[in-house]
Formats: sequence, structure tokens, C-alpha cells
Amino acid sequence: MRMFFSLFLIISFFFTAQLQAESDNEIIAHLKQTASQGRELGNVSEHQQTCSYDIPALLKEMIASVAALKVEVKYLQRDNEAQDGELATIKTRANITENQLEVLKTEGEVKRVAFSASLLASGSGTFGPFNAHTNLVFRHVVTNIGNAYNPHSGFFIAPVRGVYQFQFYIFGHGHASHASAAVLVKNGEHVFIAYEYQPSHGAASSNGVSLLLEVGDVVFMRLWANARIFDNGNRHNTFSGHLLFTM
Repeated sequence: MRMFFSLFLIISFFFTAQLQAESDNEIIAHLKQTASQGRELGNVSEHQQTCSYDIPALLKEMIASVAALKVEVKYLQRDNEAQDGELATIKTRANITENQLEVLKTEGEVKRVAFSASLLASGSGTFGPFNAHTNLVFRHVVTNIGNAYNPHSGFFIAPVRGVYQFQFYIFGHGHASHASAAVLVKNGEHVFIAYEYQPSHGAASSNGVSLLLEVGDVVFMRLWANARIFDNGNRHNTFSGHLLFTM
């Protein structure tokens, strides 16, 4: 009986200890959970407190970022304006280059300027004398590259600014009262003359000149006053010119 009672006490002690251990474990777990929740709440509180404390700093950072963006936008606008200016400049240069190409093309076409003509288109005859200087029209055209010479008016009109070379040859029968003479004229101004006087036989003279002409300048020949010249199929009287180079 005593043995049985002792065994019962031992079993009760272990059962009670086990229950106490399980209770203690639950209490410890509960305490740990409570402590963990407390720490989380503390963290949340600290986080909220930190956030509340960091809001001004965050606003400052945002304001600084916005200001930086504004500055960047201004620089971008300036860059765009500069790029627009560069594009406009490039476009202008392109237009200028295109115009220069057109000018060069035109000059390349008009660089081929040359003419040569004699006085009479056909037959033979004496021209002059006249009381005043009289324009000569060289009607028999041998060469007229560039069509700068007009065989109907006798005018050479410069198509481009440049230096031109002119030559003229004059022939006539000698006469006691009349010389054989003609003068080169630029825009109404006498430049060089070819003059020969003798009372008999043939009288020939010639001359030449290089002239800087502007576009539209007019060059032609005039028979000298009281002079006379003779021409036939042999083409004694000639007027020639060509462009040396542009300026």
C-alpha cells in the first residue's frame, strides 16, 4: 500500500512538473511574443518618429532636386536655342554655298567668252569719211562664243566682271586729206586708237588693250572723224576680244 502511494506521488510530481513546464513554456512564448510586438511597435514608433523628423530633410532634398531640374531645363533650353541658331547658321551657309555654286556655274559658263568679226558681211567698199566720230559695226562674225558681241549694233557687252583683251586692225587706201583711223571705246570713253596717214598706197594700223570690265560695260569701235577705211573679202578691218579671267 505504501509502495503504491509512493508511486502515485512520483507520477503526480512528474505530471505536475510537466504541466508546470508546459505552462512556463507558454508563458515564456507569450512573453517573447509580447516583447517582439513591443519591439515592432517601438520600431514603428521610432520609424514614425524618424519619418516625422526626416520630412523637412526630404522636402529640402525635393526642393533641391526641383531647383536642379529647373536649372537643367534652362540649360537644355539654351542648348536648344544654340542648336537652333547653329541650324540656322548652317542653313544660311548652305544657302550661301548653293548661291556660290550657282555663281560658279554661271561664271564657268561665261568664262568661255571670245569673239572676232570683220567690217563687211559681204562685198567690198569704203566706209567714210564723216565729219564726226561714227560707230563701226563689224557684221561678219567669225567667232562669238558666249554671244557677248552683237553684230547688229557692233557692241560687246561684258557678261561677267573680269579682264578682257581686245585687238583691232584698220586698213584704208592712202589719201592726201584722209587718214585711216579708228578708236576703241569703253562706255562712251575713247581708250586706244589705231591711226595711219599716208597720201598713197595702203595704210594699215592696229592696237590692243586689256580692260577690267564690270558686268554690262560696253566696248565698241568708232571711225575717227574725217577718216576712211576700206574692206573686202580679205577682211582687212577686224575687231576681236576675249575674256582673260574673271575678277
